[in-house]
Amino acid sequence: MEKLIITPKEEKAVTMTIRIDKTLQDKYSELSTTTNRSRNELIGMALQYALDHMELQP
Repeated sequence: MEKLIITPKEEKAVTMTIRIDKTLQDKYSELSTTTNRSRNELIGMALQYALDHMELQP
């Protein structure tokens, strides 16, 4: 009989607290309703897009 092997769960998501302007929150809330995606998901997508497309100036 083969053994059931259980490995530690890998945490990929973390909780992070930020402060944003109320109007920005309102825009993400509206976008969330329109797209049927959570604000969290939309903000994560926006942050990843920013990292992928940013250019640092010396």
